[in-house]
Amino acid sequence: LLTPVIFVRRCPPPLTVKDDPRLGPERAVISTSYGEIVLGFFPSVAPVTVKHIVKLFQMGGYNTNEIFRVDKGFVAQIQGVEGGRRARMNKALAAEAAETVPDEFSDIPHERGVLSMGKFDEPHTGTSSFSMLLGAAPFLDGKYTVFGRVVSGDHVLAKLEKVETKREGIFVMPKERIELQSACIMYADEAGALFASLEEARASGSESASASPSGKA
Repeated sequence: LLTPVIFVRRCPPPLTVKDDPRLGPERAVISTSYGEIVLGFFPSVAPVTVKHIVKLFQMGGYNTNEIFRVDKGFVAQIQGVEGGRRARMNKALAAEAAETVPDEFSDIPHERGVLSMGKFDEPHTGTSSFSMLLGAAPFLDGKYTVFGRVVSGDHVLAKLEKVETKREGIFVMPKERIELQSACIMYADEAGALFASLEEARASGSESASASPSGKA
């Protein structure tokens, strides 16, 4: 009898600050029924946008929210906090979600994995909806703020691109709700390991450096 060979697909390790020096330590860890997506942010590129989005994650703003738009090869867009959550908002969260952020354009191209801030046609109208790019979209460059990237979970994005969709106006939307079951902020050390606090992440990096033979990480 022939023994069946089972191939196990291994996910690549998460991107770290060594892979992309623009990454800050914050990571948004998003759980969905399709798997986990981890987002990293570019505070040196779009500081106001990053501060706002991270604060919304820290306040639990994206819990029970949804990915309301999945346009294969283009974007998977997370709904704004005010419109996408099933859970009710307290006054503090509602006030933060209603805040707008300025456009913070850069020379970073819109390509797969990039995080791009949603907005209206008018300038400086971004609030809390943003997209994870599923492909190159150079026509968005200089028109929408790039503020981070997917550091882990591209295989989940690939799964999302296979869901059944419907068109409503200009949007291609999933036929069934794709909910963010949980969404929280954690902190990454230089190796990409995640910790509950920035202090723990920094301590981990210090320990790694002291444990190396040369005393360097």
